[in-house]
Amino acid sequence: MELLPFRKTRFLQKNTKKIITTLAITSLILLACTRGLNNHPAVQNHPPPPSPPPSNNPQSAPPQRPAEEIKLSEDEEEKCDIFTGEWVPNPDAPYYTNRTCWAIHEHQNCMKYGRPDNEFMKWRWKPDGCELRVFNPFQFLDIVRDKSLAFVGDSVGRNQMQSMICLLSRVEYPIDVSPTTDEHFKRWKYVNYNFTLAYFWSPFLVRSNERDSDGPTHTGLFNLYLDEYDHSWTTQIDEFDYLIINAGHWLTRTAVYYENRRAVGCRYCQLPDLTDLPTTYGYRRVFRTAFKAINERENFKGVVFLRTFAPSHFENGPWNAGGNCVRQKPFLSNETILEGQNLDMYMTQLEEFRAAEKEGRKRFRLLDTTQAMLLRPDGHPSRYGHWPNENVTLYNDCVHWCLPGPIDSWADLLLHMMKMEARRWHKERKKLQ
Repeated sequence: MELLPFRKTRFLQKNTKKIITTLAITSLILLACTRGLNNHPAVQNHPPPPSPPPSNNPQSAPPQRPAEEIKLSEDEEEKCDIFTGEWVPNPDAPYYTNRTCWAIHEHQNCMKYGRPDNEFMKWRWKPDGCELRVFNPFQFLDIVRDKSLAFVGDSVGRNQMQSMICLLSRVEYPIDVSPTTDEHFKRWKYVNYNFTLAYFWSPFLVRSNERDSDGPTHTGLFNLYLDEYDHSWTTQIDEFDYLIINAGHWLTRTAVYYENRRAVGCRYCQLPDLTDLPTTYGYRRVFRTAFKAINERENFKGVVFLRTFAPSHFENGPWNAGGNCVRQKPFLSNETILEGQNLDMYMTQLEEFRAAEKEGRKRFRLLDTTQAMLLRPDGHPSRYGHWPNENVTLYNDCVHWCLPGPIDSWADLLLHMMKMEARRWHKERKKLQ
C-alpha cells in the first residue's frame, strides 16, 4: 500500500513535527446563520445562570429560536486542510462552565475538583491557511433537524458526546429517551429540533468479554474476537444519519486475540503457547471488522466519521507508575512529534479507513483530531477528577479531557465537515435535476 510511505514522507517535509492528513478537503461554504456566533445574544461570552438537569417533560426545554435558513454559496470554493495547524488564544472561551452544564462526568469536572489554572480552556484550533469557525449551536441544530447522530466507541467518545451536549445546552436541553437504564447505551432527544443523540459503548468495536478481571497488568484480561461484529451497535445503526466511530486506548490493554473462533495470539497476556503480538495487530483488525459491519448494513444510509486516535500525555512515568500531565499550555507544532506506538496506531487507522472508503459502499469521512490533540498536554484532568482527600485508588488521568476544554474544538471540526457534506449533497442533487 502506498499510503504509509507517502504519509511518513510528509511528516519529514513538515519539519518532522506535523501530522498531515490525506483528506483533500473539497469546497464548501455554507452560511447557515444570518448572524455570527459572537454576535448572537444567546451565545455571548457571559455564561447563563446554572440550570438544573432536564426532566423528561419537553416543556422544560428553552424556547426554540426560529429556524435559521441554510444558504449555500454558489461561487466560492475553499480548499483547506482543517486538521493541520496551531492552537491560538481564544479569550471568548469557554462557552459554558462546569456549573451550567449537567452532562459533565465527575472525573472530567476539573474546575470542580480544584484545578488551579484555567488558561487551558482559552484556546481554539486554527488551521494553517484558513479560518475554522467556532461551533455555533444554532447552526448545528438547524443542520441536524429531523436527523440523528450516534457515537460508537470508548469513554473518549463519550467524552466527546458530553462536550457536544454542553455546547448545545446554550440552545436546548435534551431529554433522556434511553431504552435502557444502562449508562453505556444512552439516547437524548432535542425535542424542538427532533434531533436524537445516542451513545453506544463498544471500546473494542468487536465482540469481546472479560477473561480475567485482574490479569497480568491488573487492568483485566480480555478475549477479543477480531473478526466478529459487536451486535450491541452494529444492529442498531440503520436509523442514524451520522455515525462517529472511535477506538484507541482500550486496545493497549492485555488481551487474547481470536480469529475464526480460535486463539491466534495475544497482547502481553503471559499465557503459555500464545504468541505475543503488537498492539497494531488487534487494532488493524477491529477497524477492518467494524468497517465491514457498516458496509454490510444495506439499510444504513448515513455518513460515517472516523474520529482518529487522541494521544495521551503521560510524563515522568507510565500511567500506573506515577506518570502525570501537569503542563499548562499547548505545544507549538514544532515542539513535539507523533512517534512510536501513537504513530503506529494512527497510521493503522488511516490504512483501514482508506481501504473501507475505497470500497465505495458507504460515505466514510475522516475526522482527524490526532495532530490537534497531540499538541494539548494541558487539557487532561490529571489528578483533578476527584477530591484530594477521597479514599479511592485513582491514577492521574492523562487520557480523557477536561470539560470545558480542548475537546470542545472537535465540534468546530465536525460542524465544518457537516457543512461540506451538505454542500456535497446539494451539488449531487443539482446534477440529478
